[in-house]
Amino acid sequence: MFSEREVDHYYSERPLVKENFRTTSLLVGEIPLTFVTSSGVFSKSRVDRGTALLVRCIEVYDGEQVLDLGCGYGAVGIAAARMAPGCTVTMVDINSRAVELARRNAELNRVDNVEVVHGNGFDAVKGRRFHRILTNPPYRAGKKLVYTWLEQSLDHLYPGGALYVVGQRKQGILSLRDRLAEIFGSVDTLAIEGGYRVLRSRKATVQSP
Repeated sequence: MFSEREVDHYYSERPLVKENFRTTSLLVGEIPLTFVTSSGVFSKSRVDRGTALLVRCIEVYDGEQVLDLGCGYGAVGIAAARMAPGCTVTMVDINSRAVELARRNAELNRVDNVEVVHGNGFDAVKGRRFHRILTNPPYRAGKKLVYTWLEQSLDHLYPGGALYVVGQRKQGILSLRDRLAEIFGSVDTLAIEGGYRVLRSRKATVQSP
């Protein structure tokens, strides 16, 4: 559980808590990735279990446009970029410290098919669409924000594109699953592990006349 002080830091635009750098790692298939983290960002001590499970479930292909929404220090987006070096990954976060760490971690892991954007959710990518949207949303920022991200995802996906979301039962992932089914018309559960679930919803393809 996060204290209100810590929650305010990781979803604040400019965290005030003193920086305290450390490193953590994540194995993506046979590819080891290393991340620099700091205080004032989400899951500063290690890649959290939900994020790690999400990474194991995502499908990314060369030529695709991918969005890591609420990227933190970049674990999901950088993993996706390494999985498919021919895709382009856009990573977005409101937290300026997280954005700087994500840029640093992209260089550290030698991925050059990413761009990191400082901004508030989909406001940072207005008018753009993606083949994949990946998110471990900031549940502590409130249900309204998380549901807004789900609803806006539909307009930011290409036909046939997919949204991937991870969460826990205590974070309301089951009601979120129901909302995804309403928005997209269907939802698949890709994995259940340690109280976390990874959900995927696809945008319908355009039907021929």
